[in-house]
Amino acid sequence: MSDVIKVEQRGAILEVTLDRPKANAIDAKTSFALGEVFCQFRDNPDLRVAILTGAGERFFSAGWDLVASSEGEAPDTDYGPGGFAGITELHDCYKPIIAAVNGMAVGGGFELALSADLIVAADHAQFFLPEVKVGLIADAASFRLPKLLPKALAMEMLLTGRRMSAEEALKWGLVNKVVPAENLLDAARELADQILEAAPLSVKAVKEVIQITQTLDIEDCYRDMRSGAWENYERLLVSDDAKEGSLAFVEKRSPVWTGK
Repeated sequence: MSDVIKVEQRGAILEVTLDRPKANAIDAKTSFALGEVFCQFRDNPDLRVAILTGAGERFFSAGWDLVASSEGEAPDTDYGPGGFAGITELHDCYKPIIAAVNGMAVGGGFELALSADLIVAADHAQFFLPEVKVGLIADAASFRLPKLLPKALAMEMLLTGRRMSAEEALKWGLVNKVVPAENLLDAARELADQILEAAPLSVKAVKEVIQITQTLDIEDCYRDMRSGAWENYERLLVSDDAKEGSLAFVEKRSPVWTGK
């Protein structure tokens, strides 16, 4: 796809590495390349989970490329399918994406990690938003982060550029697991393998329901569920895999999923 995006398929897992020295910063060209990769992941029935990481050990991603900015690339430029970095606005992808954060996740790089469904972090990783110190705003983080952290802490990070360590991120539930750097990809792959044990349609339905219901109260969730508004949920209910899961349980064997 691109000389700065490395892609490898491992069975049903797609591994995507952002490899743009020195800091894995993202300009419009790189964002387009990432968007194309993740749109293909979304549309390929043979792929079920993606792992996104950065090359090297210092940066997961420094976010928006300020060199490109200094050369005239506007903050509101067209970043291609999926929005900035390919997944921040890829709202119709109901397959899980795991961010394997190998170093500093800065600004848009932090927003990229927040756009993933699960985060595994190296023990030296850091998360921070320095935009206000360069005359900008961490726009996506301004509405994502207060939904994930106490408001006071989110405000502090957004207003001061305060750094959060991997261990603190684990404490606040921003990341799923913290591991030594040398074990990062193995831990992400282990998590991906655990997801692969579940029925494909079940996994897609879970992500769809969570995404759609974030702003609904419980009564509205039940109303929408009963009305048949959730496509992947409805497919799941009448699927062969739903029958297979029950049959395998009764027969005391591992289910064989077909995704149908």
